[in-house]
Amino acid sequence: MNIRCETLTDYPAIAEVNTLAFGQENEAKLVEKIRRSHRYIPELSLVAEIENVVVGHILFSYIDLVDEQTLQVLGLAPLAIHPQFQRQGIGSALIKAGLEIAEANKEAVVIVLGHPQFYTRFGFKTSVVYGIESPFPIPKEFFMVKPLQSYQESYKGKVVYPSTFDGV
Repeated sequence: MNIRCETLTDYPAIAEVNTLAFGQENEAKLVEKIRRSHRYIPELSLVAEIENVVVGHILFSYIDLVDEQTLQVLGLAPLAIHPQFQRQGIGSALIKAGLEIAEANKEAVVIVLGHPQFYTRFGFKTSVVYGIESPFPIPKEFFMVKPLQSYQESYKGKVVYPSTFDGV
């Protein structure tokens, strides 16, 4: 398996992987919208390929953390693995690679809406532990935060997703 940054020629395969993984086109459309926004971080849109075929994709982009000041933090969404390749460690490898790049880029926090059984393995904890409020009416354990080395206690408040996430 090879993990690398996406390229323009990967776009159709990334859209297909997201559509197949989620059973709908919403996440594929989200990826396209984020790419066209100022929240896109090219080095944090990664693909996993096996024998030169894209089988997984992860995207980290900027979202806002609003309190007395507005801070940009990383949102992890979406993470998609082709259904034929799920449960083989590809998603875990993509998360680890993305977190390493985020650390190297001196990012402070990664926020994810996802399954606690999966994301806690990578150091994510419920956001309320850090004084970070979810914008969604969901059980608190599904909205998680991973502080990185540049994290400071001033990173708290309510998460606000950009309008590119509307409709997902």
